[in-house]
Amino acid sequence: MAEVLVYVDHVDGAVRKPTLELLTLARKLGDPVAVHLGPNAEEAAKTLGEYGATRVLAADAAEFADYLVVPKVDALQAAYDAVSPAAVLVPSSAEGKEIAARLAVRIGSGIITDAVDLEASDEGPVATQSVFAAAFTTKSRVSKGTPVITVKPNSTSPETASAAGALEELSVGFGEAATGTKVTSRTPRESTGRPELTEAAIVVSGGRGVNGAENFPLIEGLADALGAAVGASRAAVDAGWYPHSHQVGQTGKTVSPQLYVATGISGAIQHRAGMQTSKTIVAINKDSEAPIFDLVDYGIVGDLFEVVPQLTEEVKTRKG
Repeated sequence: MAEVLVYVDHVDGAVRKPTLELLTLARKLGDPVAVHLGPNAEEAAKTLGEYGATRVLAADAAEFADYLVVPKVDALQAAYDAVSPAAVLVPSSAEGKEIAARLAVRIGSGIITDAVDLEASDEGPVATQSVFAAAFTTKSRVSKGTPVITVKPNSTSPETASAAGALEELSVGFGEAATGTKVTSRTPRESTGRPELTEAAIVVSGGRGVNGAENFPLIEGLADALGAAVGASRAAVDAGWYPHSHQVGQTGKTVSPQLYVATGISGAIQHRAGMQTSKTIVAINKDSEAPIFDLVDYGIVGDLFEVVPQLTEEVKTRKG
């Protein structure tokens, strides 16, 4: 059976959920071969094998941490040369898409970004994408070379499928460009205890209707009750009510959770472009004519300052 390379997104060996989703999708195309760059590959290999990786190609070098992107591209290219895969799958993060694009150029192949599903065909992997602000769904495939495909987080539910997960050393030679951009400092992300926005299964977002930074704890309270990440519309971010890193929309982050709760958000196309692929959408807005209601699965016409506290208490009661 053909092999499929899967680039592993991890934090010090702790494999992140998007990689487990990639392994699940990769099994539709062939035997997943994971590429782990950085420390603690032995620990990661256990998880990767549990989710279907037949092999884990591992390399650890200071270049992966000290320099931006290019060393990782060098390593992924080395894995490509060693495996000759049927496809290369990479998580659709900002870094992941840059790695995928650089690799596609190097190996002379086509690239598909932000896929939400994959399927096998006689002519190669077929990717499903949501395009034009999720107004349309397309199916496409690469017509030249080995497909390099980035996949959005939350595109599928990770499914276990025990495999060998055999750890193998990957030999990597770094080119001159690998040390061109050096990382001079790092600032740890302040932990909120909530899931990362683009990976969260549930997202609760607030917009202009929240009416001030002092009211966002209301949104955070509902998010914490649901075990969700917190998002914000561009209007809320531009007003300084919530950090830009939490903006959902065309100029912010794209999310595709199982449940998206929009509170006080009118539903402008800029925001819709960042969340329309959510599996279930719930909106709370006192304006019954708000465009967001054209999109939702469930809509509540009411004052969020009355609805959200009641909803939060009901969630807590049921969980208790």
